[in-house]
Amino acid sequence: MSKESMIKRLLIANRGEIALRVIRSAKAQGIHCIALYSDADVHAPHVIQAHEAYHLGPSPAKESYLNQAKILEIAKQANACAIHPGYGFLSENAHFAQSCEKAQIIFVGPPSSVITAMASKARAKILMQTAKVPTIPGYNDEAQDSLTLEKAANKIGFPLLLKAASGGGGKGMRIVHNASELPHALAGCQREALAHFNDDRIIIEKYLEQPRHIEVQIFGDTQGNVIHLFERDCSLQRRYQKIIEEAPAPNISKKLRHALCKAAIDAAKAVNYIGAGTVEFLVDSAENFYFMEMNTRLQVEHPITEMITGLDLVAWQLTVANGEPLPLTQKDIQANGHAIEARLYAEDPSQDFLPSCGEIIHLQWPHTRVDTGIEEGSEISMYYDPMLAKIIVHGKDRAQAMGALRSALGSTQIVGVTTNLDFLWAILQESAFCEGRFSTQFVDQMSYPKGSNPLQPILLASLYVILKHQAFAVAKIGEDIHSPWSTVNTWRMNLTESQTLHFMQDHDDIEIYYKKHHAGYQLTYSGNTFNLEGSLTGKQLQACIDEQMISCNIIQQGNDIHVMGYGLHHCISLQTLDNMQPSGASEGGHLLAPMPGAVVAIMVKDGEKVAAGQNLMVIEAMKMEHTIRSPQAGMIEKIHYALGDQVNEGDELVSLDMHED
Repeated sequence: MSKESMIKRLLIANRGEIALRVIRSAKAQGIHCIALYSDADVHAPHVIQAHEAYHLGPSPAKESYLNQAKILEIAKQANACAIHPGYGFLSENAHFAQSCEKAQIIFVGPPSSVITAMASKARAKILMQTAKVPTIPGYNDEAQDSLTLEKAANKIGFPLLLKAASGGGGKGMRIVHNASELPHALAGCQREALAHFNDDRIIIEKYLEQPRHIEVQIFGDTQGNVIHLFERDCSLQRRYQKIIEEAPAPNISKKLRHALCKAAIDAAKAVNYIGAGTVEFLVDSAENFYFMEMNTRLQVEHPITEMITGLDLVAWQLTVANGEPLPLTQKDIQANGHAIEARLYAEDPSQDFLPSCGEIIHLQWPHTRVDTGIEEGSEISMYYDPMLAKIIVHGKDRAQAMGALRSALGSTQIVGVTTNLDFLWAILQESAFCEGRFSTQFVDQMSYPKGSNPLQPILLASLYVILKHQAFAVAKIGEDIHSPWSTVNTWRMNLTESQTLHFMQDHDDIEIYYKKHHAGYQLTYSGNTFNLEGSLTGKQLQACIDEQMISCNIIQQGNDIHVMGYGLHHCISLQTLDNMQPSGASEGGHLLAPMPGAVVAIMVKDGEKVAAGQNLMVIEAMKMEHTIRSPQAGMIEKIHYALGDQVNEGDELVSLDMHED
């Protein structure tokens, strides 16, 4: 950038990871960064990292990050000379880009005329056909009555794909396998298109079986220069949204790579493209390729292009927006090695990728590039996209990059929300992915989850609970080495030699029997016996299971025990602790609190007859629940505490008449 014309004050009209990404590059160029935030993002990292920040409004996006008038008002108030829209929200909104132009604020993206030209899939397809860019056979005319659409569909042939003419992100899309499905699919597609894009027009395309999704990064400047920065494979998707991307695309010929990049440049020149953009193609098994759409913005997966080229694409965006030529010509750009990006989402793959909300209570990132907008303590809300981070690796070739990604995912730990981390790990175990043999149908064809109740995490969780209890018991007796709690044999006050732990995982009940054995413990699960030893230091558990040494982190969230290690993250819920603590030490009919805690449940009332072993009360301590049970049949004389009361060790909880007939 020339010193005289440098953008000095930049407003970032976005949030989270991409806002931080823009801030990093802008700060490196000495640009003053202005952030925006909603009610939900008041403490977000992008707010803290910016030089200044302004409140937009309530948490819902339509009242904050999509509020064009408010954003422009703040831009003027903050004396911003440019706005970077990031991706999503207003990044491909032609009206917003035009409003910036009218307000004489630089929009860091293509002109509004280009966004308008490519916003409609139907118009974009016609433009591409004129530019001789291959397109998928289909229908994209203006007539939208059901009879015309049905005739077009039958002419194209089944299977076919219905797509909203405006928008993207997998919204307003339907696969139709035969004519009988068509009327219902048309109606559903039109409804969804209208709801998401305020436009119920659709296009129809021939549906390609098992295609690959390959895109090309392009850049244009105001001097008419257009270059490509090679291709990316984005075939691994769920609900038409990407999960893993890599560059360059594996297992394609040099001929196809050259043809794709040339077609992308032809597409960009056809609309006089300026700035960063992506031309997306579908590629069939015979390496025929077809234009799908153009994204007139920076892509989420731009880091892998940065990794193989060594370039800063956000810095390039700012350069081009400033009216300067591209920093390099096509012949100056080389691709080196292989890069892969895995998107970490707050979602549950076992529940059809249902989004998850909550507070991040534990977070550990790997030693590689991680683009994220969260930190420990961040609240993941229901209002925005569930992507938490992008984990990005680079290697000299694909094999090395794959190894780096395994290592990175294996050392990633996050607790507080359900994530797709295990799902990403499962993808890396699939031979088809490892060999680069996959299509956009890959995720749908995966057999995930592959069974439940893995043995090792259950044993580790059990050892954690036992050691946690032992530590608590020792802490209560202090240095009294003569106390029976500190003995190392199988004797425990009020306990039988063998004790039981009850867990639940994936709706399955799990019962573990354990007893003291030599220097450790002997656990029995599902008829099999295991010898365990170990030590617990903070979050780290060092364990030995039948002479196999294992190190992992364990984070407790209420009754949920998260077992995390290399390629391992399982959540096991502790249900009860039968006999782990005295279930209410009794002196005659006086049931005493075995430890300090809070009363979280009362199952009986004064005067009620109870049976031996019946649950009477639940005390919560150490974020674990401890059930107080009746030692024998009798009648409740008095419950001494109410729900929510705090109790001390030894306090009388329940008076029981054990002579009741």
